[in-house]
Amino acid sequence: MIYVLDFGSQYSHLITRRVRELGVYAELVPPNIPAAKLKNAEGIIFSGGPQNLSSSGALRADKAIFHLGIPLLGICYGLQLMAYELGGKVTAGRKREYGRTDVRITGASPIFRGLQANQETWMSHGDHVTKLPAGFRVIASSKNCPIAAISNETKKMYGLQFHPEVIHTKNGMKMLDNFLKICGAGRVWTMKDFVGREIANVRKNVGKDKVLCALSGGVDSAVAATLVHRAIGRQLVCVYVDTGLMRQGETEEIQKVFKTYQKIDLRVIRAEKEFFRALKGVTDPERKRKTIGALFIKIFEREAKNIGGIKWLVQGTLYTDAITSGISVGGSAALIKSHHNVGGLPKKLGFKLIEPLRELYKDEVREIGRILGLPDSIVHRQPFPGPGLAVRILGEVTPEKVKLLKEADKIVCEEILKAGLQKNIQQYFAVLPSIRSVGVQGDARTYGHAIIIRAIETRDFMTADFAKIPFPLLQTISVRITNEVRGINRVAYDITSKPPATVEWE
Repeated sequence: MIYVLDFGSQYSHLITRRVRELGVYAELVPPNIPAAKLKNAEGIIFSGGPQNLSSSGALRADKAIFHLGIPLLGICYGLQLMAYELGGKVTAGRKREYGRTDVRITGASPIFRGLQANQETWMSHGDHVTKLPAGFRVIASSKNCPIAAISNETKKMYGLQFHPEVIHTKNGMKMLDNFLKICGAGRVWTMKDFVGREIANVRKNVGKDKVLCALSGGVDSAVAATLVHRAIGRQLVCVYVDTGLMRQGETEEIQKVFKTYQKIDLRVIRAEKEFFRALKGVTDPERKRKTIGALFIKIFEREAKNIGGIKWLVQGTLYTDAITSGISVGGSAALIKSHHNVGGLPKKLGFKLIEPLRELYKDEVREIGRILGLPDSIVHRQPFPGPGLAVRILGEVTPEKVKLLKEADKIVCEEILKAGLQKNIQQYFAVLPSIRSVGVQGDARTYGHAIIIRAIETRDFMTADFAKIPFPLLQTISVRITNEVRGINRVAYDITSKPPATVEWE
C-alpha cells in the first residue's frame, strides 16, 4: 500500500495511477488524514498543489507523518511542505519555472539510481526551497532552481521539485520505481483485480434494484455499462440519448453493438429538438456544459419514471473529468471546466450514483474494456466529450453549424484512418470556431467558416503533445474539406500541447 496525500494538484491522481502501473496498489487520500491511519503504508507520497506556503490557507499534513519511519516522497508543493515543516525555508521565486526543464543530478541517491546526470523534467512552480532542513542535502539542481531535489537517506525522505508522474519527465517512471524499491513495496496490483473488485462492489451495493445507465457512446460509458451488466445482468437498462450533437453514424453504431453484441436492454431517446432549444443563445462554454448536463439528467429521470423502479444511475465518469472540474480528494483542485457528468448534476439527483471508473484514466479504461471482452471498435474508438459537438462549436450551437462540423469531422477521421495513423494519434477531430473569413472559391468571393483540426498524442490525457501529422496529409484534409463541405473556406491546424491548452477547445 502506498498512500498519496492529495494537496490539489492537477496531477495528484496521476501519481496514484503511475504507482499502480508499476504493480503496487496506491490510494489517494485527503491531506489532513491522521498519521495513525497511514501506519500500514509501505510508502507515502505528498502531491503537488496550487497553493503557496506563505498563504494562511495553505494545506498542511499531520506532522506526526514525519515520525512514522515510513519512506516519504514529496513532489513539487509536497517537497516544499516537507522542507518547511522539518525546519527549512520556502520563498517565492523571482522567476516562475514552468514546462520542460533540464535538471542536473548533483548527488548520488537511490531515488536516482540508474540515471545519468542530465535529466529532462517537467516543472510547474513559483515558490522554491531556499534553506534545507537539518539532515537533508541537495541532490539535483536546475538553472532557475538550485534546490530541485533533496534527500535524507537516514530517514528515507526525498523531495522532487519537478513532476516525475507526467510523461514529459523523461525518466519519471524510473524515479517512482526507485522510490517503490526504497519502500520495499510488493508488486501485486493488476487491472484484473480492479475489475473483480468493482463487479463485487456493484453487486453488493445494488442488490436486486434496477439500474439505469447513461450510455453516451464513448468508450467510458460503454465500459462502465459492460462492467455493471456483468455484475447485475438484466437489472440494467441503458439509455442512449441522441442529442443531435453526435458524430456522423454514431447512433446507428451504438444500437448495433449494444443490442446485437452485448445483448443489453438499450433504449434510444430522440431528443435533438430539446437540446437545440435549450442551447439557443448559449455561447459560454461552462453554461453549455451545465445546460447539457442538466438536460441529460432531466431526460434520464423522465425515462426512469417510464421504466419504473429505478434507484441507481451509472455514469462513465473518469478521474480526469472530476479533477478538471475542480474536484479532488483534497478538495482544492482548480476548476478547469465542468463535465456533463460532474458539473451538470443537480443537487437533488433522484438517483444513487454508480461510477465504477471514477478512479481511472483513459488507458486504464481501455484495458478494462479488453478484459471484459469488448470489441476493438469500442475499446479503441475516438474519445468523445459527453456534451458532444456542442463543445467543438465555439459560440452558439445551431443545427446548421452541427451539419458543417459533422461533415468536416468525418473527413478528418477518414483521412487519418486511411493513412494508418490512428494507433499513434490518440484523439483527432475538427473544431468549428466562431469566426468567418474572406476566401475565393470558383473565382468568386466567399465569406465562409473556418475549420480547425485538433490531433494529440498522449498516454493518459492529463498531458498531451500535438500530433506531428505529415504536411501532405494535412493538405489532403484541407483540400477535401474546402471542396466537399459547402460553407467552409479555410482550414487551420492546432499545434498547442496540453498544458497550456486542453484537448477540447471548450
